[in-house]
Amino acid sequence: MKAILYVVAILVAGGAAYFTLEHSRKFGDLQKVRLETIKTNKDVSANADVKEKELKDAKGELATSETKREEVTQSISALKSSGSTLERDVAELDNTLKGQEEEFAVLEKALGEVNTILKDLGEDITLDNLADKIEQIDNDRKGRIAKVEELETLVGAAEKLLASNRAEVDRLVKRKIERGARIGRNSMESVITAVNQDWGFLVIGAGSNSGFTPQTPLIVQRDGRFIGRVQPSSIEPTQTIAEIDFKSLSPGVRLQPGDRVMLAKPNAN
Repeated sequence: MKAILYVVAILVAGGAAYFTLEHSRKFGDLQKVRLETIKTNKDVSANADVKEKELKDAKGELATSETKREEVTQSISALKSSGSTLERDVAELDNTLKGQEEEFAVLEKALGEVNTILKDLGEDITLDNLADKIEQIDNDRKGRIAKVEELETLVGAAEKLLASNRAEVDRLVKRKIERGARIGRNSMESVITAVNQDWGFLVIGAGSNSGFTPQTPLIVQRDGRFIGRVQPSSIEPTQTIAEIDFKSLSPGVRLQPGDRVMLAKPNAN
């Protein structure tokens, strides 16, 4: 019985040892597996961290790319807008250049005309000394204007003097004409055409057309000798009726047709 117990004990002990060894082996395997698992987990965790970091970096790069893409999109829009503006500016510049070309053409033409004028003014005149020449010409013009003003003053004085001289000449001419008229009146002479001794008047063959007036005293001559006086009483254009001044007649003298009649007092000249 004891032997059986010993055998059983030995078996139990052997079984226990076996199980212990087996368990130790399994535990070792499990431990190894656990360690490998832990290592694997650590590697996986490390890889996960790396991947997560890479993913985070990728997300950051993606966000940056999105930002850059947006910026590029905005830049493209801005560039398109700038391109449109530049196209408008280029069109305006083209128009401006066209206008400037036309202005340059006008300026070239004007410059050609100026050069022609300068050539006509003299070979010594250029654009460089044109201002001095213009100033000289302006000074000459001012001098000539002053000379013209002086001449105009002199002409004005001469015209006044001429007007005064003309007035004096007119006065002298008028005086001469009046003197000639007086001389003509002094030389007025006519003849007796009819005599009425009874009524004491006679008819003279000249009247108002010859300058006779009722206030004109007349004398009668015969052969250049004074023989009496008559006084006009009625004057017609071509004849004069005059009264005989018998007191003035020489003794025995009777006025008769043919006797000459003239002014008794010549007019003052």
